Amino acid sequence: MKEKAYYENINIKNEVNLRKLLASLPPFCKQFFIAMEGTTSSRTRIAYAYDIGCFFDYLHTVNPICGKMEISEFPITLLDEITPMDIEEYLSYLKYYEKDGVEHTNAERGLKRKLSALRSFYHYYYKHDLIQNDPTMKVEMPKIHDKNIVRLDVDEVATLLDEVESGENLTDRQRKYHEKTRTRDLAMMTLMLGTGIRVSECVGLDLEDVDFKNNGVKVHRKGGAEVVVYFGEEVRSALLDYMVERQKITAADGSTNALFLSMQNKRIHVRSVENLVKKYAKLVTSLKHITPHKLRSTYGTSLYRETGDIYLVASVLGHQDVNTTRKHYAALEDDKRRSAAKAVKLREV
Repeated sequence: MKEKAYYENINIKNEVNLRKLLASLPPFCKQFFIAMEGTTSSRTRIAYAYDIGCFFDYLHTVNPICGKMEISEFPITLLDEITPMDIEEYLSYLKYYEKDGVEHTNAERGLKRKLSALRSFYHYYYKHDLIQNDPTMKVEMPKIHDKNIVRLDVDEVATLLDEVESGENLTDRQRKYHEKTRTRDLAMMTLMLGTGIRVSECVGLDLEDVDFKNNGVKVHRKGGAEVVVYFGEEVRSALLDYMVERQKITAADGSTNALFLSMQNKRIHVRSVENLVKKYAKLVTSLKHITPHKLRSTYGTSLYRETGDIYLVASVLGHQDVNTTRKHYAALEDDKRRSAAKAVKLREV
């Protein structure tokens, strides 16, 4: 039997999880998710199902009438009974609440995401004349305060890769594993730093996705698109070294096509890559919390500084909207504008 592609397995798992979530929601919700199928990924639909489920959980918890019914019994007419004030109270509740003995918190971004999901949900039923009112449009979207983007400086990148290669500052126990994973770890870290691909795109790579003739890797973007991302000589060298080792490994069933393998010879997981990035980064900087996404930010920063082309950065990083890229690298644009002050001399001194 032909081995399923990594992303096929991910989509199947997501679809199973989505069906479980939908089974706990009111039946009328199903049509909303069917309508979303053509424009969203299964992962996105799971996020929507979770966020909308939080809203119905809240109603079931705080509303005496809703508390007498199972959530799966909620009628669509309930949506018309919700007021803008109810939505505002819900957002306030989300900042801190407990469920099944577990504490939950939501900061600005979490609140914005949940209100956005609720707006899309309400808009669908209002647009199709299934409800008479849309209270979500009368609720202000939470203001997001921009955070500084954490990234590695040029010297920190070089030091990080040196540490991955040497393992000099690792503990004795870590060094034993490092001897077996050094070439793989260096290839992964160099690839992410040298292309800006997401950690999910990295672990999803298959052997045939690497094209050494053209120095490119075929990655599966969010939303399903496949694109080729090109790499330089440093990445090529690290990948070639790893390929020599990879060809000698007999991968476990279900992972024979995987490029990067775990110690168990299975396709490496996202969490494992996150942990190894954290492990090596701690040796380089104790002041910055470095994750695989921060490696992506580091690449984007370097590319923008070298080219000044925000559209190129957006294309390579796979941002569908260039404004997303512009927002992330606005500080660099400000640096360029500041340099203009020194570029023009009015009178020679």
